[in-house]
Amino acid sequence: MLKERIEEVTQMNELFYRGFEQLDVALMDSIWAHQEYVTCIHPGWSIRVGWPAVRDSWVVIFNNTFSMKFELTEVQVQVAADVAWVICTENITSRVGENEQNSQVVSTNIFERIGDEWKIIHHHGSPLME
Repeated sequence: MLKERIEEVTQMNELFYRGFEQLDVALMDSIWAHQEYVTCIHPGWSIRVGWPAVRDSWVVIFNNTFSMKFELTEVQVQVAADVAWVICTENITSRVGENEQNSQVVSTNIFERIGDEWKIIHHHGSPLME
């Protein structure tokens, strides 16, 4: 059972990054819990609380980004009952305008099992400074 849940969360985390890469707000709509308690902290941003504020943050990012590609490393997935978390390093190649940028972000994604589905309830990314 635990192995199956870890695989489910791993797949949802991959879907989250696919939506991120595709700059797809509709996909984000489908994988986030639409609750008042969801939270999101993008690198350099203040905390966004509640689904409308979190959704708006994705719209702003997607509207100001031409392309984004993720390679995840150091991925750790943990499940405890109906809560799961993924910790990873996002190796990001993005393009804003004519400029390509490479960056690394250490990220935590928290999921909650709601009914039969895992939904994201928190994303926090912090820039990795080396």
